Amino acid sequence: MSFTNRTILITGGNSGIGQALARALLSHGNRVIITGRNRDSLARTLNETPALVGYPLDVTDPAALAAFPAQVLADHPDLDTVILNAGIMEAEDYTADPVVTEVADRTIATNLTAPIHLAAAFLPHLRARPRAAIITVSSGLAFVPKAANPVYSATKAAIHSLSQSLRHQLRDTSVAVHEIAPPLVATELTPGQSRVAAALPLQEFTDEVMALLTQPAPPPEILVTRVAFQRHAEAEARYPAAFATINPS
Repeated sequence: MSFTNRTILITGGNSGIGQALARALLSHGNRVIITGRNRDSLARTLNETPALVGYPLDVTDPAALAAFPAQVLADHPDLDTVILNAGIMEAEDYTADPVVTEVADRTIATNLTAPIHLAAAFLPHLRARPRAAIITVSSGLAFVPKAANPVYSATKAAIHSLSQSLRHQLRDTSVAVHEIAPPLVATELTPGQSRVAAALPLQEFTDEVMALLTQPAPPPEILVTRVAFQRHAEAEARYPAAFATINPS
């Protein structure tokens, strides 16, 4: 079930990985719908790529999140793929006094609660389609966390676990479940990240992901070569060294 000639929704498609995937999927004959919390960047993306369809959506707004699926399905009844990509990554300091949990609450709402609610809302429709898919976006940090971003890493570990469970529950339905687990990619997910020398260039990441997604039978986990360092660290008995590399003393 290659990801071509499909109708695809990508949350957070106005920047970074989501935007790159939206444009790449569009070039492979798909109809692509994106959302963005930032109306200005969403408008720029739609102006630069007029074939995209866009909706403003703040996934941390419960009312907007609840109303959104019905609106999209009314406009796009042929929707068959949902990519749960929207996410944020902010640093936290648990040595502070007091420890402030505002970042944690916002991160959980964006990275975990919203994907759960959207998956639940879209699944009845997707199950009625002859072929359909949910694609989650976790992270290499789901497997080896970055200590400066503990709740971000934890939400991505939860997304990995959620993906496995959904895949098993939906195994006898028309809905496939795939998980994209990016390594450090040159985007502005965090300020200055796009200029970090160790970050995988966004185009290289996108090309490798698309090569996997456009196979006749895409794998359950969409893993670019670079993320194997984290994904397989524990299985290959490299976890302490991998943790130390990501979290130098």
